[in-house]
Parts: sequence; structure tokens; C-alpha cells
Amino acid sequence: MNKKRSQENQDRQARLAAIQAEQRAGERKRNALIFGGIGAVILAVIIAVTLVIVNQIQVNQTREAAASKPIADIQEYPDVTFNHVEGAVEYDQAPPVGGDHSPVWTNCGVYTEPVPDVNSVHSMEHGAVWITYNPDLDQAEIDRLTDLVGTRSYVLLSPYPDLDTPIAASAWGVQLKIDSADDARLATFLDKYIQGEQTREPGAACSGGITPPGRAS
Repeated sequence: MNKKRSQENQDRQARLAAIQAEQRAGERKRNALIFGGIGAVILAVIIAVTLVIVNQIQVNQTREAAASKPIADIQEYPDVTFNHVEGAVEYDQAPPVGGDHSPVWTNCGVYTEPVPDVNSVHSMEHGAVWITYNPDLDQAEIDRLTDLVGTRSYVLLSPYPDLDTPIAASAWGVQLKIDSADDARLATFLDKYIQGEQTREPGAACSGGITPPGRAS
């Protein structure tokens, strides 16, 4: 009888050990699947982030390379004056690219109405790029210009009455006139001249001046 009970105990212990071993194996398998899945997700995130960073680096390098070269058809005006004056000023270019101007600048941003020349020239002295467009320009083109400006600082965008071209981009002493917002030279102009080497007063603000009517952003 004792031998029989002893054998039964041994059998129960063996079955229990087998069940426990099977449970441990199942837990190891589940853990492997869980941690493997987490690892795969982390690896996928790392790869995705790396690709984004690498792509952005390549985009930035391409933009920098384009901005380091002369822009086709750009007009340069190296001898514009820069005195602070009161009252109206007659400019040789339309839109102006520099010259005597108001002591107060136009705050940078997107405007749906024309902004004053005398104040906006001062903004360019601070390193702003002023994008102007003919008021008759198609709204889709205006929307593309607005998207291009985006959240960039030191940019003015406004309509300009009687502009002799659909779009003009101006910075201190330089100007580019184009027919379409899709012209790749416009983005390069922004990269090259927003607070570029032509800036007469580097570090000066493009806020804290005047905000004419029609500011959208």
C-alpha cells in the first residue's frame, strides 16, 4: 500500500512538474513574442525617424547649395540710399528694394491689403524679404504664396497695386520678378535673402513696428 501511495505521489509530482514546465515554456514564448513585438516597433520607429532626419538633411543640403549660387534673372541695385526720413518717398523701383525710409518698420507677416512702401523698406533693412503680387493674381496662386511663407519669420507678403509682373520678391538691393508661385527660384530667394548677407541691420526686429490694415497672420 505504501509503495502504491508513493508511486501515486511521484506520478502527481511528475505531472505537476510537467504542467509547470509547460507553463514556464508558454510564458517564455509569450514574453518572447511581446518583447520581440516591442523591439520590432522600436526598430521601426528608429528607422522611420532616421529616414525623416536623413531626408531633411538632404533637403537642407540641396536648398543650401541652391542658395549659394546666383539666382537667374535677379536684378541688383547696390547703390540705394538708407536714410531715415519723415513723409513720403519716391522710389526708383516698384516695389522698392531699398532707399530712404520711415524710422518705423512694417511688422512682418501676411497681408491681404497693400502695405506702405516707406515702412516696408525699413523691414527689408532688417533682413526681411518682401513678396508682392498683382492684386488680380488668381487666388490659387495667392494661396500657394501664403503656404510658401508659412511660419517663416522676416517675410512680408502683400498685394501691390499696378505691379508690372504677377509676383515680385524683394530684399535689400535685390529683386526677382516671376510669373508663378511655383517658380523654384522664389523658395531659393527666401532661403538666400531672409536675413542674408545683404541685411543692413542684422539682428534687428521685424516686429514691434506698425501693423497696417489687412494683416492675416
